[in-house]
Amino acid sequence: MKKLKLYTKTFFYTLGLLLFIVFMAHALLYFLTPQVPLELSADTSHAETMLTGSINLTPYIKQMILKVLPISLGCCILVSILCSLLFSKQITVPVKHISAVTERMARMDKTAVCEIHAQDEIGVLADNINDLYQNLLTAIESLEMEKQRVQEAERSRVEFLRAASHELKTPLTALNAVLENMILGIGKYRDYETYLPECKEMTEQLSDMVREILETSKLGSPMKSEALAETDLSLFLLPLCEPYEQIAKARGLIFRLDLSAGFCAVLPQRMFGKAVSNILANAVAYTKEGGKISLCFRKSDLIIENECTPIPAEALPHVFEPFYRPDYARNREDGGNGLGLYIVDTLLKEMELPYSFQPMEQPTGMRFVISLKDKI
Repeated sequence: MKKLKLYTKTFFYTLGLLLFIVFMAHALLYFLTPQVPLELSADTSHAETMLTGSINLTPYIKQMILKVLPISLGCCILVSILCSLLFSKQITVPVKHISAVTERMARMDKTAVCEIHAQDEIGVLADNINDLYQNLLTAIESLEMEKQRVQEAERSRVEFLRAASHELKTPLTALNAVLENMILGIGKYRDYETYLPECKEMTEQLSDMVREILETSKLGSPMKSEALAETDLSLFLLPLCEPYEQIAKARGLIFRLDLSAGFCAVLPQRMFGKAVSNILANAVAYTKEGGKISLCFRKSDLIIENECTPIPAEALPHVFEPFYRPDYARNREDGGNGLGLYIVDTLLKEMELPYSFQPMEQPTGMRFVISLKDKI
């Protein structure tokens, strides 16, 4: 059996109820007609004598009702049909609109909106559906962004582990070859006093690299929960820069520290300190002999500059990749392990701090700028 649609069902239900009321009203009017006797009396004041008695008018009243009943029924039926049509339309049109809109919502049409501005329960239902759909879209968008972030993090982690394994493989192979030649007593490797210290130095470098790799792999998980704290940057950076100032002096470098324009910012202190430390370590490692390193504030920016050979334009996009070293710094002793700027990039992105790393022309070198405008 084919199911009736809502409009048709509502129309027949309403029409049936109205017709039932109409027929019941007419039936009661007909069958419950009261007995109406007409009393007659004699009048002796005239010459003619009047008879007394009574006449039952009920048959005449019923006869009149029967004559009027078809017209009354026809008018009531017509009115019932019109009222049923109007009532059914008034009830079902908003429901049909809501049904059509929810079908579009099921297809994830972002423009779907229930445009019913009524103050009754149907209007409240439409508003609730709109709010629910907007919350659903927001939740889906958040999940998509989180999914992309997780995929990007996983892809970065895989690339980092692949690069780490490659970086560890080379020195391990070299160390293994030296030790094997020493064990076999081949050529110059018989001189244990010379090559054992070299092996120890290589193992220390490997140890430092492994420690750095482990620390880098933890970025983004425990540090995410670090609480923000209002930080006086002048007081915070002063002890942070002291070790690098001493290293610079020992290497014949000039370290200029100007914290007079410092200000307060709301930051995760551990993450920010780690980022600045890596930038300073990178600056000290790459500054040419007799060159200058400077740290200062300019408006809401923290600026770290060092005089060195500027990084070529083609290499700049890659300096924040893990284990990347420019051609002139391929030596691990001079150029580090290539994780410093990668850690800086990871930390600054985690703190949502914009930054730039660009060459300087006068004097020649590199300038690192961290914008703290949104953290003040």
